[in-house]
Amino acid sequence: MVKKDTSKENIEENTEEASGDGYVEIKMGGGWYMTISLAHSDRFEKEYVELAKERGGVKRSRFNLNPAHVRMLGETLIKFADDNGL
Repeated sequence: MVKKDTSKENIEENTEEASGDGYVEIKMGGGWYMTISLAHSDRFEKEYVELAKERGGVKRSRFNLNPAHVRMLGETLIKFADDNGL
């Protein structure tokens, strides 16, 4: 298995902050972006974090996450990457 260069500089190149606080785009390749944004539900009057896969300004798939679980998800993703040499 070949290890990819996942240095901090490489990750920072692909992550761009846009539209101020509460929105981040990660360029994935092939015109795809992963967007992470803070959103508000009018129906339930609560905030949530939306993870979406986007291309050409159209969101193809979305996942809504309770803000209380965002840090745990991030730490788990880092642990998963470390354990699997990603």
